[in-house]
Amino acid sequence: MKVLITREIPQAGINLLTEHKNLELDYRKGAPLSPAELKKAIKDADAIIPVIPDQINKSVFEVAKNLKVVATYSVGYDNIDLDEATKKNIYVANTPGDLTEAVAEHALSMMLGLGRRLAEADKFCRDGKYKYWDPMTFIGPKFMGKTLGIIGFGRIGQFFSRMAKHGLNMKILYYDIAPHPEAENLLDAEKVSLDYLLQNSDVISLHVNLSEETKHMIDSAQFELMKPGAILINTARGPVIDENALALALKENYIAGAALDVFEEEPKIHPDLLKLNNVLLTPHIASATWEARIQMARMAAENVIDVLINKNPPKYLVNKELLKDSVSSIA
Repeated sequence: MKVLITREIPQAGINLLTEHKNLELDYRKGAPLSPAELKKAIKDADAIIPVIPDQINKSVFEVAKNLKVVATYSVGYDNIDLDEATKKNIYVANTPGDLTEAVAEHALSMMLGLGRRLAEADKFCRDGKYKYWDPMTFIGPKFMGKTLGIIGFGRIGQFFSRMAKHGLNMKILYYDIAPHPEAENLLDAEKVSLDYLLQNSDVISLHVNLSEETKHMIDSAQFELMKPGAILINTARGPVIDENALALALKENYIAGAALDVFEEEPKIHPDLLKLNNVLLTPHIASATWEARIQMARMAAENVIDVLINKNPPKYLVNKELLKDSVSSIA
């Protein structure tokens, strides 16, 4: 049985797969596969471990005649046509876990780094401009006691809130389609409307999945509601923000700054954002801790082994509706 792995991942996952001699690994490293290369490689694959840039769409599923499981090396799965996979009785599985802490820590570091202008100050030093101490340079806000607004109060949003609450005594507001009463009690958090959160938060952090409902949920109308001193953090998915509206809001000082780990047309970055000093940019590295990435590799491998070797649904199944019916693809 063939397992296609589209990008280099930590060896821990590869080791789990190679324990099973009847699994043949097609292990790709280096640059992403083109759409044509992906279709050619997946034709006879029984399983695929893709990464976020790989578009596993209807045209890919049409050529993948043997495919039984898409074990994505990520928590998010908006790059996979979930409806088409389910229609074809193909399991889709993801890798939740230590990534929760890693992404929340990155969001916290982006908040602090942007507010204290660390990237600007670092460049200032490297460019040889530090000639004397100036009490009026690189001044930013303090975060102790400020208000953090979390949009999407799942595992990552709650973990970030925990660090902000207990470390910086920040007040927590959250917007989510579902209430989280236990987290509210633990963090003294308040569930509010999106407009109220935008109007009353000093820091706004996005932690929602990408869907038709969340695409461009932050656009020009939302920027007009934010405080002039507010900063916006996005470690979720790029298209949640309308980047044209963001660039204008930053240039016109509707908000103080933004920190982005993801981009609307990733890996392309809006040219105006590259020119602005009040933006902190990182290349989709929020989950980049050794602990998180190694665990993700193991979880992706386990999802494949569950299906191909153990003939069971994957442990970290996304399209759970397949559990209701017999799945002929693993017979």
